[in-house]
Amino acid sequence: MSEQPALSQPRPAAERARRGFEHVLFNSRWLMAPFYVGLVVALVVLFLKFLRMLWEFILHAPGAKASETILDALSLIDVTLVGNLLLIVVFSGYENFVSRIDTSANPSWPVWITKIDFAGLKQKLLASIVAISAIHVLEAFLNIDAAFDATKMTWLVAVHLVFVISALLLALSDRWAADKGE
Repeated sequence: MSEQPALSQPRPAAERARRGFEHVLFNSRWLMAPFYVGLVVALVVLFLKFLRMLWEFILHAPGAKASETILDALSLIDVTLVGNLLLIVVFSGYENFVSRIDTSANPSWPVWITKIDFAGLKQKLLASIVAISAIHVLEAFLNIDAAFDATKMTWLVAVHLVFVISALLLALSDRWAADKGE
């Protein structure tokens, strides 16, 4: 009786091709690294914009009304939140999709750098978007004057509520998924 190869055993050439394909797929994650470098460049540009805004804030503050000072401070907070958002995306995206970050040589690095998974990234992104949206709504309310545009204010509040509801639904769905996974 001659021995026939088992049907469940892949042929050596097919196995090599599969492994080669998987190797290419796995290493394609490095194509994301330039995107994260681009976000770091965006962070530098945002920093320069922040410095310019801060300088204008300092020059404008002595003669400004309290409401104008608050609006300018909110604008600085807005830019800071976007900067935080960029950092979260860069670190957690790189950690989750490209390569692990070795923090052992840098004990002063924040703990969250290697702790945010994809679900946490989504929640932090939406939370930042909600905070930025809230600042824009607050700025609009503080700028209410004789030229009040009710339609614009309604749209601002509606869009903000959509962000809030989206964040809540995402948090609930992640929680339900985690509960079912336990």
